[in-house]
Amino acid sequence: MTDVTDGVLHTLFRSDQGGHEQVVLCQDRASGLKAVIAIHSTALGPALGGTRFYPYANEEEAVADALNLSRGMSYKNAMAGLDHGGGKAVIIGDPERIKTEELLLAYGRFVASLGGRYVTACDVGTYVADMDVVARACPWTTGRSPENGGAGDSSVLTAYGVFQGMRASAQHLWGDPTLRGRKVGIAGVGKVGHYLVEHLLEDGADVVITDVRPDAVRRVTDAHPQVAVAADTAALIRTEGLDIYAPCALGGALNDETVPVLTAKVVCGAANNQLAHPGVEKDIADRGILYAPDYVVNAGGVIQVADELHGFDFDRCKAKAAKIFDTTLTIFARAKEDGIPPAAAADRIAEQRMAEARGR
Repeated sequence: MTDVTDGVLHTLFRSDQGGHEQVVLCQDRASGLKAVIAIHSTALGPALGGTRFYPYANEEEAVADALNLSRGMSYKNAMAGLDHGGGKAVIIGDPERIKTEELLLAYGRFVASLGGRYVTACDVGTYVADMDVVARACPWTTGRSPENGGAGDSSVLTAYGVFQGMRASAQHLWGDPTLRGRKVGIAGVGKVGHYLVEHLLEDGADVVITDVRPDAVRRVTDAHPQVAVAADTAALIRTEGLDIYAPCALGGALNDETVPVLTAKVVCGAANNQLAHPGVEKDIADRGILYAPDYVVNAGGVIQVADELHGFDFDRCKAKAAKIFDTTLTIFARAKEDGIPPAAAADRIAEQRMAEARGR
């Protein structure tokens, strides 16, 4: 038995991060597909979560990401009030090099083989056009184009939900839900981040951005010359006078190196799994920084793709995403009442909903 398998089995059956119902390793030699589908929970309904296409350093890293992301989706869907459990898939490889129609169809067949236990959608490295291809082989596919019966780009409502989480944070901390005059730093202005910039500017915020891709930065600054640019994330989080820090790229942004140097009073962003390890949430709280749990505020996208399964209505979805404002305030209130960080409060509320569902 390999070390990779040992690690997977330990995580699944013997660690606090385990509890997954099913993990499927998928391989199609003809197309070069190597993928992992992880179903964490179906207590609330079929598992729902996106497909990440990423050049992982090794298979163990890919499996670990699928496990972490799928677990996060259980909590996200529970807190969003959806009748869905949590699942996630990762395709191993550089999408710029190996993504083909043949590979996506092969992936779709693997998802379809689960018979509806897992519903897939877009994530990092996959797009609406990709889901249109996957849907040809799998009816349990969301995030499709409007031309193919889908809702289109879910980043729109993801950004809107994060903006609602920022408004709730401002209400809780400063007594006013507006971001007018606040300085907000966004790390990652890709799919979601550039929409978030629009909301913030419209609300009167001062925005500072950074991204590892110069073209992503240029897209924002060409449209909005008033937006400032930081050299990198390390510079952004140290920006003087920063009120809110929004991690909107990959996970692990809040760790032992970044938390001690954060200048922001609030962290609220779109990235999944922002807390690098258990205990970081307490470090954040001990510094007097308000953390809006990532899986709560970035749920706008999953609200959108879930609605697609019932006949998509944008206004209905936007109204539901707007409730992220109230949900975030509820979490802050629960955290204060229980004397725990907001991340722990959100976990308790989500776990209670899942437990109640299992008891039905």
